[in-house]
Formats: sequence, C-alpha cells, structure tokens
Amino acid sequence: MLCRRDTRASAILASTFTCILLSASVSPKSVVPPAPALKRSLPAPFDQIALDAGHRELLWRQLFQQISELLKSGAVSEGMSLPAERDMAQMLGVSRMTVKRCYDELRRHGAVGGRGRAGSVVQPSTAPPRVQPTLGRLKGFTEEMRELGMQASTELLVFKTARSERVASIFSRPVNAPFLHVVRIRKGDGTPMTREQAWYDLTAAPQLSEWDGSGSAYAWLAEHCRLPLSHAEQTVEAVLSSADEMRAFGYESPQPCLLFKRWTYAGVAPTMLVEYVEGTFRGDAYVYKTLLTT
Repeated sequence: MLCRRDTRASAILASTFTCILLSASVSPKSVVPPAPALKRSLPAPFDQIALDAGHRELLWRQLFQQISELLKSGAVSEGMSLPAERDMAQMLGVSRMTVKRCYDELRRHGAVGGRGRAGSVVQPSTAPPRVQPTLGRLKGFTEEMRELGMQASTELLVFKTARSERVASIFSRPVNAPFLHVVRIRKGDGTPMTREQAWYDLTAAPQLSEWDGSGSAYAWLAEHCRLPLSHAEQTVEAVLSSADEMRAFGYESPQPCLLFKRWTYAGVAPTMLVEYVEGTFRGDAYVYKTLLTT
C-alpha cells in the first residue's frame, strides 16, 4: 500500500518537472508580444492645442481661448466641425466635462452651432470689429465713429414728445413739462453698436421738436438751439442685454453689455441740463481706454 502511494507521488513529481523543463526551453522569439496601442492625435489645426494643468487659468478656459484664436486666425473656418467632445477630451487628457464647458461657451458666443451627430460646426462670425474709443472728452456717437474711421448711421425707433414724472425729476422740471423722447439704434459701418434712449428738455431747447432724430443731437443743439455743450457727467456699469437689446444686436441669449448713463449740460453760466441718455453698448465690440496721469 505504501509502495503504491510512493510510486504515484514519484510519477506526479516527474511529470511536473518535465513540464517545467519544457516551459524553460521555449525560445523567447516564439512568444508574440502584444501589439502596441496606436497613439491618436487631434486633426490639424487642433493638434496645435496644448493645455497646462499647472496654469492658473482653468483648463476649459485655456481650451476656449486657444480655439478662439484658431477661429480668429482663420485656421478654423466657417463650416468646419470641431472634434467630438469625447475625442477632444481623450486626446488632451482632460475630462469630457472640461471640453463640454468650453464648447458651451463657444455656442454662447455664437462661434459654433449644432450638437449631436453633426458635431459642433463653426458658424459665420456675427461679432463686429472691436473698437477702442477714448474716454475723457464730451462727444457724441457720430463724432466717435468718425474718429474711429467708421461711418455712423441711425435706425430711429421712437421719436415723440412725452411727459414723465421720473424724467421731470431728473431735469428738476414740473411733472407736466414736455420732453423729447428718442430711442435709436446707432450703427458703425452698418453694424448695430448701441441702443440708446434719450430725453431732451424742450423747455430749454424747444427747437429740438423740429429735429428729425437722425445724425448728431449735439450738432443740432449747437447750430439750431444756440446751446453749445458745456460738460457732462457719466457713469458706466456692466449689465446683461435686455430683450430689446438682444433684438437690436442679434443676440440669441442675454450677453454682457456696457450701460452708459449721461447727464449733458449746455449753455453758458448758469448751465442747464438738456439731455439725459441711457446707452447700452455691446460688450463684444467696445474696449474703452483712458489716460491716467500722476
């Protein structure tokens, strides 16, 4: 009985030892290594994009800025499709949410449109060229456009005599005082640049009722009302475009704008308030600059 068990044990050990020897004798050349993974890259010109995880700017913002530069340079033109969100994320080594945030921002700016199988397709640019007027001198829109080398034009929306308790309080007039209410879309080279609401004191400048609402109100005040401008007070604040301003500027959703409120005085001492205007300037067109001195 013991001998039989020993015999079987010896046979098992011999078989195992033989298998080990056979395994060790196999040539390394006969082992087929796994095929290396193909390294994919973004198609040109998106292969120029490089993100820096250590940069203070968020990754989606870096991606947005770099794609915007490709759009501005013409490297990515109208009708081209952006890489799919999943592909862009894999190639750049970022999360898909990072790419989605960037693409959503491009859509919000009107740079791309479309989703799903069609991808994100570059749309024609509707943004006007950016202008950099200077602050610090009293001038109207017509003069400002002329200084920038652009042709000013006007779309008149409202032109009527009105009475308003709120407006009367601004001008320190009786509640039944008449004012000229003018709403205009001011354009530079045919592109809507600002939507303005203005009120003019007809008690101080009754000749304004004969004005047709086109061109410069300041020129009319000086030439026909004999009221040369004296000075103005002005405030600037950031706002989102209203429904009326979205229609005027062709926006599909509220966009950042600059709201200018101006109180304009004319005449010689004592000067009097002749104009109060609220002008909303599109934020994608205006960069204001001013000189600061010590």
